[in-house]
Amino acid sequence: MTEAAPQQRRRSVAVDVGGVIVGGDAPVVVQSMTNTDTADVEETARQVAALARAGSEIVRITVDRDEAAAAVPRIKERLAKMGVSVPIVGDFHYIGHKLLADHPACAEALDKYRINPGNVGFKDKKDRQFGAIVETAIRHGKPVRIGANWGSLDQELLTRLMDENARSPNPRDAREVTREAMVQSALLSAARAEEIGLSRDRIILSAKVSAVQDLIAVYGELARRSDYALHLGLTEAGMGSKGIVASAASLSILLQQGIGDTIRISLTPEPGGDRTLEVKVAQELLQTMGFRVFVPLVAACPGCGRTTSTTFQELARDIQGFIHASMPEWKRRYPGVESLNVAVMGCIVNGPGESKHADIGISLPGTGEQPAAPVFVDGKKVATLRGATVAADFKQMVIDYIERRFGEPGAGRTAAE
Repeated sequence: MTEAAPQQRRRSVAVDVGGVIVGGDAPVVVQSMTNTDTADVEETARQVAALARAGSEIVRITVDRDEAAAAVPRIKERLAKMGVSVPIVGDFHYIGHKLLADHPACAEALDKYRINPGNVGFKDKKDRQFGAIVETAIRHGKPVRIGANWGSLDQELLTRLMDENARSPNPRDAREVTREAMVQSALLSAARAEEIGLSRDRIILSAKVSAVQDLIAVYGELARRSDYALHLGLTEAGMGSKGIVASAASLSILLQQGIGDTIRISLTPEPGGDRTLEVKVAQELLQTMGFRVFVPLVAACPGCGRTTSTTFQELARDIQGFIHASMPEWKRRYPGVESLNVAVMGCIVNGPGESKHADIGISLPGTGEQPAAPVFVDGKKVATLRGATVAADFKQMVIDYIERRFGEPGAGRTAAE
């Protein structure tokens, strides 16, 4: 049986965001957002650097007041001194037009502006303030993400659509009308930006909601009605497994349908938790679905009554941790190493078979089995490991395999010595 392939990618207009291409034929881009006070230059630069090093290809920061806007050029300078080059997006709400006008250095330093049509301005100020931001983007040659959000939807638009629906002979469900308001908010704002003079190749759209089925429906309509590049994300996804599962469930369906040019996993971190987790989840989602390759995959069995020993669990954890820790160096020394597949299996039932399917795999003995662990390389059994040094021996075999397959001829073994 062959694995089902994703639908052909929806063709969207390509947008250059500080040297990173979003849309067109470019791969789906991973991005994240800081949760620091942007006015704190050192802390924000540190978190941007951590996110970038974890694999975030675009990083968004909050620009909510004068102190934050004034800090943006200094953050960029600090990142340059740290050797970090990643596009920075400014997230504006309510007073973005004023901050960009009062801080031209901020407007120039940012690689993209993100504006929310639901709170860019109200009543007669709305068009004027939206226009001011777009004109600033045109003047500085910056792209704009027009990001509608379920929690701050344009109330004038929503009220008008609700009133029209109430007068209809066949009124729709209120939730369906709200989804339509989300779609129209993004598309009408994009059309207005184009009228002002912002070209299509400088516009990205998003329409974030917090419910999986709503997100799928909204983005399906956006994709059907336009060819703008689309940023995907389930907003307020939540904490821990809930946030990961909800984001993966919604985004994977859209990606499988060929919808989405850049993604963010909006996880609520544990207090003091690692912000880079959302980057890792985004990468794993794209890699698991076969859209991109970031790090070697480690296949490991879930365990059962045949695997009462924790040996295979410990080895799987150690190998996975070893690979992640080694990747910065490996990517530099061993081009293509991210495509490596490793298997760490726990018993004779599926162990040998799964190990043969991997580039390199080990089948550890289950409960009651002979204390021997066959190792398979490129589908062939090459060794049988025994004793207390099984983990260290297998780890060394992984290093040797990487050197042989991905290293330069004659370079010698240097991966983790």
